[in-house]
Amino acid sequence: MWYNNYMAVSLRKQIAQNKRNTIMIMLVFVAFIALIGWLFAWLNNNYSILIWFVVISAGYAFFQYFLSDKIAIASAGARETDEKENPRLYKTVQKLATEAKLPMPRVYIINDSAPNAFATGRDPAHARVAATTGLLDVMDDRELRAVMAHEMSHVKNYDIRISMITFGLVSLVGFIADFGIRVLFYSDRDEENNSPIGALFVLITLILSPIVASLAQMGVSRQREYLADASSADLTGDPDSMIDALRALDEHARPMRQQNVAAESMYIANPLRKSVLSKLFSTHPPIESRIERLENSK
Repeated sequence: MWYNNYMAVSLRKQIAQNKRNTIMIMLVFVAFIALIGWLFAWLNNNYSILIWFVVISAGYAFFQYFLSDKIAIASAGARETDEKENPRLYKTVQKLATEAKLPMPRVYIINDSAPNAFATGRDPAHARVAATTGLLDVMDDRELRAVMAHEMSHVKNYDIRISMITFGLVSLVGFIADFGIRVLFYSDRDEENNSPIGALFVLITLILSPIVASLAQMGVSRQREYLADASSADLTGDPDSMIDALRALDEHARPMRQQNVAAESMYIANPLRKSVLSKLFSTHPPIESRIERLENSK
């Protein structure tokens, strides 16, 4: 009983926190991009650059709020499916939506042998969930239900909004960093009027920008995975199915063919190729830790 009460309180707090974090993350990223704009303006002694950076970044933050879910779906190579084409996946999601008292999300399939799944959207009424063909191949019905319950928990907890906002803004930071480095190296600036120290400072900032963005992404993602695992166990009433699903994900883990670093945090398992840096900056806690938490909560 104490665990159920704890879960209910945790979920309410998480939903409220996620709604607040949406605004905070957007403001922080816009401010961060404005800082990069100011550095460019200072380096080129042209402060109209700063105005353009602020206007463009604010406009991008607004429009990507409505478009990032579509971009995420496209970047994963997912296509919409229905009950006739994939009855097992569709009916599983449909039943979970009913049990969780959520609107039925749009369901997508990704033709990839790597077992994985994700949810996206700005709120439960505009949610989309996707699963790979590999997930359907390696999971039995209990495990598939647990994985999709994990994704529906992200929908219910408004984690999808945080992931969507972060995805869009991390993509923007990466684009600006790449563009800025190209400008520094290939533009015809008047070297007499520009400090080499300033150029070096801007270059360092641009190089560090994607790292800072990744750290921010990691910070808002890891705890949400633990909570979604626990929420899945609560929704299905079967903690062992989530544990078995995590073990299956770990056993059959492989990188996805279409990879996007900005979208990493949306997936139930890390979709990227494993390396020392990917482990260090991974948006996902280790599978072993997730299993241990579930076992301790039973």
